[in-house]
Amino acid sequence: MKQLNTVLLIDDDDTTNYLNHRLISRMEIASDVRIVTDGEEALGYLNKAFAGDKDYPRPNLIFVDIKMSGMDGFEFLEEYRKVPEADKDGTVMLMLTSSASFYDLEKLKNFPDVRQHYSKPLTDTDVREIMQTYF
Repeated sequence: MKQLNTVLLIDDDDTTNYLNHRLISRMEIASDVRIVTDGEEALGYLNKAFAGDKDYPRPNLIFVDIKMSGMDGFEFLEEYRKVPEADKDGTVMLMLTSSASFYDLEKLKNFPDVRQHYSKPLTDTDVREIMQTYF
């Protein structure tokens, strides 16, 4: 399986971040896993990454949670729309959720940057599917 350089986890739940980080590390799909806990922190990270800051590697894969305190996933996606397409090139965005309501899934259709949604936490099967589908 191909190894990615960086995966960015955007979630305010420590347990989910721990489990997803552990799974990604165990499956060795990325040499670097970064965690931020809300949309605002994620935008700050991405601004630095897209500007070429070596301390903030560009993520190949981003997992963003829908429900977070502070700036939630949908607010983050509204701001992410403003990122130039050239900066987004080479980055796959996926949504994570613990409760995929019909309303949330319908709203998600308005954000073409999000390729698919997955339930939290990720499973081995999810990760293999993601790697085969997008990388």
